[in-house]
Amino acid sequence: MGEQAIELIGVAKQFSAAEENVQAVERVDLSIGSGEFFSLLGPSGCGKTTTLRMIAGFEEPTQGQILLYGVDQVGVPANNRDLNMVFQSYALFPHMTVFDNVAFGLRRKKLPKAEIAERVNTMFELVDLKGREKRRPREMSGGQQQRVALARALVNRPRALLLDEPLGALDLKLRQSMQLELKRNQREVGITFVYVTHDQGEALTMSDRIAVMNAGHVEQLGSPREVYESPATRFVADFIGTSNLVELTATSTTAGESVADRGAQQRIVVPLRGQQARDRLVVAVRPEKVGLATAPPGADCQLSGRVEEVVYQGTFTAYTVQTAPGEHIVCHWQNATDSSDVAAVGDTVWVSWAKEHSYLLEDPGKVAAAVSAGVPAGVAGGASK
Repeated sequence: MGEQAIELIGVAKQFSAAEENVQAVERVDLSIGSGEFFSLLGPSGCGKTTTLRMIAGFEEPTQGQILLYGVDQVGVPANNRDLNMVFQSYALFPHMTVFDNVAFGLRRKKLPKAEIAERVNTMFELVDLKGREKRRPREMSGGQQQRVALARALVNRPRALLLDEPLGALDLKLRQSMQLELKRNQREVGITFVYVTHDQGEALTMSDRIAVMNAGHVEQLGSPREVYESPATRFVADFIGTSNLVELTATSTTAGESVADRGAQQRIVVPLRGQQARDRLVVAVRPEKVGLATAPPGADCQLSGRVEEVVYQGTFTAYTVQTAPGEHIVCHWQNATDSSDVAAVGDTVWVSWAKEHSYLLEDPGKVAAAVSAGVPAGVAGGASK
């Protein structure tokens, strides 16, 4: 990643509430590279916004260090940190024109008028708002207001930009469009972005790397492909997209693979990927990796079951198959050439997938410890390919 823009070393945060201490963030260690688009992803209450607010200086950590290009920022007021922040509410001044909103910080710094005009106009070109400088925020759409907020943050040329769910107030279509635009803006200015979201699709679309947080700690750290294709824990597999989770008893282990043989041609093969063999297995496989057949296909992993539900989703049809042990396996059958159903409710079918799409999940505590110890992305939990 080159130079480190932001580093969190043993950062933790406690709040006092109702005569007890609430641990909002447990010991977190992160390194964010210069020019990286880095996302903190997780459900409400996982500690991601608290972590962002500690980086910004709006909250002080209970313990640990927060470094900005090697300089500890703990104790430094928010307005003295070379960072800017974009909020979900945008926080624009309603009585000012959008030009004056964007120029506000530069005027506070008493920069020459010519330089202010040049920098503001450059920002308007970047965010595609040229010609709208004299409008008030209320005269602009939600997407345009978001661009004004971004321009106001970037015009000050911060060393890093922090974004707290800035697209959350937009409708789905506009949000998806703005995701691509925001990523393009980030590439063009080359500034480190630290982005907080609970939207998995948003994080996968924009991020160079993602830290998936749960209950105040990092469950997995890696690229979008790594956290989606190789989930390290049950939480990550369940939170990022959709996963089939199968609990198995291993019947044999050979050549770095565990096999769960259920007889009657039903089996699942799980590559260990450096993990220790054990009897009880929890395996994840993505629905789009699962095939459907009316006879045993002879695959590495195949189970028989009965179709419980068929849901047409446009680009794919979701088949839910219940196996004999009571598992529910979902198959996303792509409607690439034919949208007719390949099976009906009540049919006996076989679900199957290649063994390389089976991922053995690790204990979340073990993975969090590995991430904190600095294990490279995708290796924590043995989830590297």
